[in-house]
Amino acid sequence: MGSGIAQAFAQAGFSVRLVDVAEPLLDRARRGVEKSLDLFVGKNKLSGADRDATLGRLTTATALDALAETDYVVEAIVEDVDAKRALFTSLDAIVRPEIILASNTSSISITLLGAATKRPDRVLGMHFMNPVPLMTLVEMIRGQLTSDESMRTGSALCRRLGKTPVEAADFPGFIANRILMPMINEAIYAVMEGVGTPEAIDTVMKLGMNHPMGPLTLADFIGLDVCLAILEVLHEGFGDPKYRACPLLRRMVAAGRLGRKSGQGFYPY
Repeated sequence: MGSGIAQAFAQAGFSVRLVDVAEPLLDRARRGVEKSLDLFVGKNKLSGADRDATLGRLTTATALDALAETDYVVEAIVEDVDAKRALFTSLDAIVRPEIILASNTSSISITLLGAATKRPDRVLGMHFMNPVPLMTLVEMIRGQLTSDESMRTGSALCRRLGKTPVEAADFPGFIANRILMPMINEAIYAVMEGVGTPEAIDTVMKLGMNHPMGPLTLADFIGLDVCLAILEVLHEGFGDPKYRACPLLRRMVAAGRLGRKSGQGFYPY
């Protein structure tokens, strides 16, 4: 997600600094951006000159201090509230006090992240959809103390990226995952109970409900560990058993079958 967000900003003409904890991760991210841009060029949606210019606007670093002079920050680390809060506390001490800190979280409370800083009025959710270069929706999440000005700035920035901002309240899972994850979870229950094979379930949802991708294929694409993390946020946040993660999902994550990124989920890759 981070590399896709970086690409979207760079394609829109912004100078981007992509920060991660190690050079190999940054090298992989840059290769991913190059591959994505090459696909756009191959489909005549981007010129070779624009591809080169986009890459020229993208720099990388392994130290958070490299973000000291940035004008806007989007966080896209692991979906873990403690890790995100620690990062927001660090960012708060590094970047200028007037700068907005946005999170690409798919489920975690923006209010909690804002409370880890001295600028909760300038903390908001900016939940991009995956793959970022292709998907136009961005959920804009307002924390308890997020200011109107910050939301206007974030939404205007989305439009500069060619995206469509849609505001959501700060409830667990926001809009997208509050609706999507119970569907994915139910599809996994259907596999576990022998209602249908993954192929059958995905085919029913594609041909019967006109979904472009079946829920189990989508779960593999998102990452089964990410799906589990979001369901746990929903279950804890609402206290409702309808959000309880399917035991099969838990077993697959425990076995390291995480989907596309591990080479095996409900399908082999």
